[in-house]
Amino acid sequence: MSTVKLAVIYYSTTGTNYQLAQWAAEAGKQAGAEVKVLKVQELAPQSVIEGNPAWKAHVEATKDIPVATPDDIVWADAIIFSTPTRFGNVASQMKQFLDTTGGIWFQGKTVNKAVSAMTSAQNAHGGQEQTILQLYTTMYHWGAIVVTPGYTDAAVYGAGGNPYGTSVAVDQNNKIVGDTAAYQTAVAHQTKRVLTIAEWIKKGNQ
Repeated sequence: MSTVKLAVIYYSTTGTNYQLAQWAAEAGKQAGAEVKVLKVQELAPQSVIEGNPAWKAHVEATKDIPVATPDDIVWADAIIFSTPTRFGNVASQMKQFLDTTGGIWFQGKTVNKAVSAMTSAQNAHGGQEQTILQLYTTMYHWGAIVVTPGYTDAAVYGAGGNPYGTSVAVDQNNKIVGDTAAYQTAVAHQTKRVLTIAEWIKKGNQ
């Protein structure tokens, strides 16, 4: 899969979705893909970030991660998004990034991208599945190929998976609840599945 280009695009306040993105990137590299990890632009006022020590620490720790642009979508054959849940929807930062892709959508440059999504919330039923489905709605407009994990591997039945995309819950200390190894395995399966479909699409277009 050395020819497949994977963009892992995330938004994270305290590090959970950054961790999911890192797991996806690791799995992508192990599969032989060319990988970029990219964050979307932060929109929150600096004063708000400064008032939350965990948020401030994460922003500082990831200051060198490149900010995603529509050009990164054009570059990629496969895209994995990771965003926290915000009232059953994607974070505003992620939505704002998606809203900047109108130009490349109009030019047909989002068509047939293999895409998938991951998410997190502070409890097991905090809107994770709905958030992923909301993000996929944009992908339908893109003309992208939505690649879900489905029930295609044992990892999906464990603590770390569902048929829509990997989702996790976090505790009050911003730590992932449950078996992190199971979550990582689910992310790896999801990533490899996206890359496989992206490779098929790319070969079909050659």
